[in-house]
Amino acid sequence: MSDQVRDHDIVVYGASGFVGVLTARYLAGHAEPGTRVALAGRSESRVAAVRDKLGVDWPILVADADDADALARMAASTRVVISTVGPYLKYGAALATACADAGTDYVDLTGEVLFARRSIDANHERARRTGARIVHSCGFDSIPSDIGVHVLAGQVAADGAGELTDTTMVVTSMSGGVSGGTFDTLRHQLDVMKKDRSLRRTAASPYSLSPDRAGEPDLGRQSDVATVKAAEVDPRLRGTLAPFFMSSYNTRVVRRSNALRDHRYGRRFRYRELLSVGASPLSPLIANGVKLGFGALVAGLMLPPTRFVLDRVLPKPGGGPSEKVQRDGHFTVDFFTTTTTGARYTARFRAQGDPGYAATAIMLGESALTLVHDRDALPPSDGGVLTPATALGDALVTRLRAAGVEITARRL
Repeated sequence: MSDQVRDHDIVVYGASGFVGVLTARYLAGHAEPGTRVALAGRSESRVAAVRDKLGVDWPILVADADDADALARMAASTRVVISTVGPYLKYGAALATACADAGTDYVDLTGEVLFARRSIDANHERARRTGARIVHSCGFDSIPSDIGVHVLAGQVAADGAGELTDTTMVVTSMSGGVSGGTFDTLRHQLDVMKKDRSLRRTAASPYSLSPDRAGEPDLGRQSDVATVKAAEVDPRLRGTLAPFFMSSYNTRVVRRSNALRDHRYGRRFRYRELLSVGASPLSPLIANGVKLGFGALVAGLMLPPTRFVLDRVLPKPGGGPSEKVQRDGHFTVDFFTTTTTGARYTARFRAQGDPGYAATAIMLGESALTLVHDRDALPPSDGGVLTPATALGDALVTRLRAAGVEITARRL
């Protein structure tokens, strides 16, 4: 971030949207005293209504997602921008570029491979020139994955136990809701890929977000849609594990972290994410049902006749889970790895609150607060399009633990 004096510390862009409101509410209750927050969006009246409901006196900024001049002024006015306006491939490119140009740090909650790849290509070098840290995926996608592996690798290194090899994240438990915005993002990505088949190859590549895809090690096929016997991941686990629906994004973020760190996790580091469906005798059937169900959803959204039906039954953008679902939600993800010395390690990332909403507001808010208040504790960087692990690292871990998130790693 530029040393230039700014009017604000944090601007929440998309403050009247579902996640924007949750993030603004979190900052209102948890930001350090004196943190200068502003709320922004395209409708002054809607943002003002959010401000009034929160009972704060924060400034309001007006900027449309396709108004480059307004976005540039907003970016130049603050130290950090939080963007909650998606689908990011449709609405997010101009703001990320404006922040890169202004030397303004930026965080969002995207889970879109194509947007992240486009932002890397457009913004990495310009952000390095200005020192901006452009940090995508600071919500449930992909902080548990990226920070979980970061902490796991750190423990292995501290113990002198070698480097990571086969590493698996297992979603052990999860409860929460799904919003229309999630489905709208999936629709938009599929529509873009239908128009340009080359983008399908980009999205399918395990190293689609890596800085040097040709320089990545050849580790064979790395599937995001496999079912796996749980005991193959760890001898203590039972049943069959299903594909995790965000694996195709999170795994690319974690691999980018490894590459940006000159493969500090290991040149033989293989990473995948799976979902526990229980240990009953029916788990193989359930796991394959999850695999087939997700494939059917994607196929249904790609084909016009079924798309017509799905568009009418799936949740519409703009809404989200109830307060009770958000409050009662939770998630636990466990990591299992074997190192180059043969040692076995595990890590855990667990939080209370609906993963995609209440918990995401905590992770997103704390990411921005880390950039504002913990500059001296951040990982060394010249800026660029980074990941949560490479941009925020242990400074974010400390904040999340203080916010009640369990993050641990140990040798088995």
